[in-house]
Amino acid sequence: MNLLFTYFCTENFKAMAKLLKWIGGGLGWAAGGPIGLLLGFIFGSVLDSIQSEEFAYQPHKQPNFNTPQTSHNDFVVSLLILSASVMKSDQRVLRSELDFIKRFLIQQFGPLEAERQLLILRELLTKDYNIRQISNQIKQYMEYPSRLQLLHFLFGLADSDGQVHPAEIQIIVEIAETMGINSGDFNSIKAMFVKDTTSAYLILEITPETTNDDLKKAYRRMALKYHPDRVAHLGQDVQKAANTKFQELNAAYEQIKKERGLT
Repeated sequence: MNLLFTYFCTENFKAMAKLLKWIGGGLGWAAGGPIGLLLGFIFGSVLDSIQSEEFAYQPHKQPNFNTPQTSHNDFVVSLLILSASVMKSDQRVLRSELDFIKRFLIQQFGPLEAERQLLILRELLTKDYNIRQISNQIKQYMEYPSRLQLLHFLFGLADSDGQVHPAEIQIIVEIAETMGINSGDFNSIKAMFVKDTTSAYLILEITPETTNDDLKKAYRRMALKYHPDRVAHLGQDVQKAANTKFQELNAAYEQIKKERGLT
């Protein structure tokens, strides 16, 4: 039994060590600051017992903060850290939430990469960290359209069990405010998941009193803001996920046009 236990622990350490090499090389600005410190703590605590050259921790070069465009791995790491905070906010981690993230990762990034990313998530769920410091780093270095995509994912995660808990709303509000998301954009994305009679108008950032001409202008403005091409630099996987938000925008516009008898 002890040999079997040792084997599985060693295999887990090796997997985490390989993950460190895999994700570290692809990090840009997330390799430094609070996010880099958190990742270093996670990997360090798991890999301390691995002494071989193959799996020893090798520090990566310092990120270039003069060219802080978000890389694919910067986005994924940010998503996992923020997701863990939302999952823990109501003092329970639900199977529906784990399934939501796993399904998303598999669909967008493939089974192998998804399993690697889930190793990070499992560790994050056991750690305490300052979410405001993390969110502020994201605000400093991540482009605004990418931050909107993060917010959309967090609401989808919170709604994965069919009900958005008040504690989840509270932590998402804190994250959004610290990331510099303006109130109009926050309410727009929130309305895609927390539905009421005004949701379609909130998604378009207008009111029921808005004229038909201004409705069309609002749609064009929001279509530019939410267009999947705005996150194309993160790769086709994230761009495909952004299309869901774009479809919600189109659905809201069509709903209002139908209510008003517009063509």
